[in-house]
Amino acid sequence: MVPFQKKIIIPVVAAVFLFIGASFKDDFFEIAKQIEIFTTLYKEVNNNYVDETNPGELMDKAIKGMLANLDPYTVYFNEQDVVKFKINNTGEYTGIGALLTRTETKLTVKEPYKNFPADKAGLKAGDEIIQIGDILLADFKDDASELFKGAKNTKIEIKYIRQGKTYTTQLVLDEIEIKSVPFYSKIDDKTGYIVLTHFSKKSTLETKEALEQLKREGAERIILDLRDNPGGLLNEAVNICNLFVPKNEIIVTTKSKNDKYNNTYKTTREPIDTEIPLAILVNGKSASASEIVSGALQDLDRAVIIGSRSFGKGLVQKPIDLTFGTQLKVTISRYYTPSGRCIQALDYAHKDKNGLAHKTDEKNYTAFKTRKGRTVYDGGGIQPDIELEETKVSPIANALSKKDGIFKFATWYYYKNPTMGDKIPTISDADFSDFKQFLKDEKIAFDTETEIALKNTLAAAKKEKIDETILVEYQQLIAALQKSETNLLDKNKKEISNLILDELIKRYQYQEGLYQYYIKNNLEIKKAVALLNSNVEYKTILKM
Repeated sequence: MVPFQKKIIIPVVAAVFLFIGASFKDDFFEIAKQIEIFTTLYKEVNNNYVDETNPGELMDKAIKGMLANLDPYTVYFNEQDVVKFKINNTGEYTGIGALLTRTETKLTVKEPYKNFPADKAGLKAGDEIIQIGDILLADFKDDASELFKGAKNTKIEIKYIRQGKTYTTQLVLDEIEIKSVPFYSKIDDKTGYIVLTHFSKKSTLETKEALEQLKREGAERIILDLRDNPGGLLNEAVNICNLFVPKNEIIVTTKSKNDKYNNTYKTTREPIDTEIPLAILVNGKSASASEIVSGALQDLDRAVIIGSRSFGKGLVQKPIDLTFGTQLKVTISRYYTPSGRCIQALDYAHKDKNGLAHKTDEKNYTAFKTRKGRTVYDGGGIQPDIELEETKVSPIANALSKKDGIFKFATWYYYKNPTMGDKIPTISDADFSDFKQFLKDEKIAFDTETEIALKNTLAAAKKEKIDETILVEYQQLIAALQKSETNLLDKNKKEISNLILDELIKRYQYQEGLYQYYIKNNLEIKKAVALLNSNVEYKTILKM
């Protein structure tokens, strides 16, 4: 066992000392000291622990435990992780054209994309794939997406469960291009609407084509929808800003303790239109590159931002290849808007005693000035010029989304009402009552902090064999909590009903149907249209 351990330890130490050589701190002795302590401990544990140890597994957990103390974006990938988690930023891949989620025994179809292989094979949202080819997913613990790989026109037999019954179908793989701009349209005679869902290598091209087409059709003002856009390629964010602002404008800067990561990103091309009135929609799921675009165009007084404060993901990562096929994705810098605001919301450098990072209190926000002297604030994310309280996600709605309560109810509703076609569903009082009953029948817990704390208390009491003495009180507290959660459902009925409706429209009419519904009914879009229709209000906000 010892010779094998030496093979493991030596390259690890060598790799670490290579890292020291590139260290940015002038504390070589302290680093070398800590590495020697760790190396000695690692060797002695492997040599002396009472049971056989797995050196690779020990090191893997040690490294990941160390990085967990930093931020959630600094991650170590072992050899297997690298294969599984390589990110494809092109928007093109050979596959099935569907959003899937994995559990231990199955893959759940969350959304099939129209006219792509999964859709052509008849798969629907809510279907649970249990077998791919000859492989039962219950027996396959690796990355299940590997089972869908193959050349174009490769045929794959799958088995899935729908509403308790088992079916089979055949997928035919194809070249899939997931568009960055899945939808654009005129809302009225003079207002164009563009949806940008992520920043891939074709985002600028697709946005430019949509903008130019809308202008040809007579659009004299534009709404750019960045809601739920998690970000992507930095250069695409800069180039999309360049569509609306002149060449050589600063869009974003990155700041780091390492000078080589301090960069200023400017526009490099001639713009498409620097005058067309522009409104940008953001919400709590607009992150990273979305925040660069909205923050820069706000600071340059080029657009009015509407919605709710964005996510606040302003940390920049860089992948670094390590030895033996491993990789480190490490946070190297922070994003700053042209006015100097830091986009990052959570402060991972100053965690509380429980190891949790928190957002800056509003009273501690710092004021900055846009180009024309408007006051804007940091605090993480981009605060809209027009904040709409109705667009903020309530804790109860967030819990329902995390537990798939709305998704599962939409599946139940769809098969109960399978023939609606292009008709827009309406969520009646009876439907909402059905929803609440569905949550009870399916035992979908909200897992709020209070509920988790209560369950942990009972679990601890069982270990200490005192659970019987507190069981009555526990059940009373749980009952009170469930009543409170029911009240919260009723209190947030409108918000939850809208989320249910969004999910249902996608079931019957795909994503395109949802956008068609939005341009006629969505609150944020209506507000944006009203603002752009009022030249006085628009110019007043931007101090034009």
